[in-house]
Amino acid sequence: MFSLQTIFGKGDRFYGLLEASAESARESARALIELLSNPVEARSLEKFKSARRREKDIAGQISQELVNTFVTVLEREDIEALNSALYKIPKVVEKFAERHTLALSRIGDVNFTSRATMLESACGILEQMVGSLRNGMDLELVKGLNDQLQVIEAEADRKILELYRDLYANETDPIRYLVKKDLFEILEKAIDRCRDAGNVILHIVLKNS
Repeated sequence: MFSLQTIFGKGDRFYGLLEASAESARESARALIELLSNPVEARSLEKFKSARRREKDIAGQISQELVNTFVTVLEREDIEALNSALYKIPKVVEKFAERHTLALSRIGDVNFTSRATMLESACGILEQMVGSLRNGMDLELVKGLNDQLQVIEAEADRKILELYRDLYANETDPIRYLVKKDLFEILEKAIDRCRDAGNVILHIVLKNS
């Protein structure tokens, strides 16, 4: 027999896991800024692997809780959608870090820090949005935060167009051209993943307001 205490306890569990997932996404963005600012000899992928493992573990816990829980604080499909959206962010960030490390001899002078900072800002906003779910789902707050995410994503789109313009006009090394294009597009994809997660949260709040 289910008690109210059991039901609400499970609700806190889901909120806590989703918040931990958002925190892990932000940690991966912070690790990226650190990677780009460190000397080459001090760079390591361990923090990305750790964030990815943590995110994978959290996603698995959420999936298991959905199997074991009869009543959920949010609709199951909403929990699954947000779980999936958050899981993808560290995955993309780790992909960038791996490829950047492999291509360092080709693009060591290219500055990715401004994009990484944008990503960290997007993850920070996303972390606030996830945290708002357990605090009454303030629609105006979530809409405002989601608007900030949209601004960052639009700026990332603008910067990628500037990159294409510069590549088409000035890059003469075909390998370097392809590597730069690939890496900048991966970073933009990570920001897009934050936007996608933000849209899921806005959808949840609209549905429950």
